[in-house]
Amino acid sequence: MTPGHTDTANAAAAPASAVAPRDRCALGALFALVALIVLAVAWERWLAPLRPGGSALVLKALPLVCALPGVWRRKLYTLQWASMLVLLYLAEGIVRGMTDGALSARLGWAEVALATLFIACAVAYVAPFKRAARAARRDAGSGRSS
Repeated sequence: MTPGHTDTANAAAAPASAVAPRDRCALGALFALVALIVLAVAWERWLAPLRPGGSALVLKALPLVCALPGVWRRKLYTLQWASMLVLLYLAEGIVRGMTDGALSARLGWAEVALATLFIACAVAYVAPFKRAARAARRDAGSGRSS
């Protein structure tokens, strides 16, 4: 094993042990994700579907369901990509909130609120780990050059 490999392994291990997880942020992200899934299904199935009797747009909840196990387990990678995915739901909520009428517009704004909550909680949970990883890389890089 080369010294560089050891430094890389230590840099990867350091962030997890050096950071106190923000449990409330993780729970907030999980709550917002579950609420977004429920909203997406209820909206397109019963509350205000595009067609009477339900719409195939109910399938828009599937990508969120795919993120659910990783968010439940507080996987940093999943929280990162899920926060990028939720941007699509944020955009949809804004568009439908501004263009649809009555109940559908209110559901759109609810989607915006839940998407914003998810993104804020996910970023707040992931940020300390990212900072610790950057610091560990910086420390590992300065240790090799001396």
